[in-house]
Amino acid sequence: MVTTEDLKKMAIMTHLKDDMLDRIISITDVLKFEDQEIIFRQGDIADRFYMVKMGKVLLEQRIAEKITVSVGSIKPGFAFGWSTMIEEGDYTTDAVCAEPSEIFSMRGDKLRALCEEDPYMGFLLSQRLLVILKKRYDHRTEQFIKVIKHDPDMKDLF
Repeated sequence: MVTTEDLKKMAIMTHLKDDMLDRIISITDVLKFEDQEIIFRQGDIADRFYMVKMGKVLLEQRIAEKITVSVGSIKPGFAFGWSTMIEEGDYTTDAVCAEPSEIFSMRGDKLRALCEEDPYMGFLLSQRLLVILKKRYDHRTEQFIKVIKHDPDMKDLF
């Protein structure tokens, strides 16, 4: 069972009021996954939003048939699968449990409907989502620059 206290521990939910959290609880499922279990694959329809209660999830990008790169690690209190919040489309990474995990999940259409019913709640969730996306974008940009700076062919340019 999900409680308001559980949801208050999720970074994206920290600014929501208890009545808003109660509405979110009504559409939230608790899912359990084993180590190395796949939650979704890159290219799957993005139909659910996830938040890690316990465990760790790796976001992986397949760049070749036998090459996969980890592009993120989602720890307790943080969300993934946010593609379902933005628009209908596909997940852009694989999501794989790095250890046994307990995940809160909700269908994207139901979460979007709640946000349409309560635009202020939708605004608060959108603002938190933008903060999370900016942090991830900044982190990946830093990683990219670090790789370029250490590339032997690029070193002379710096």
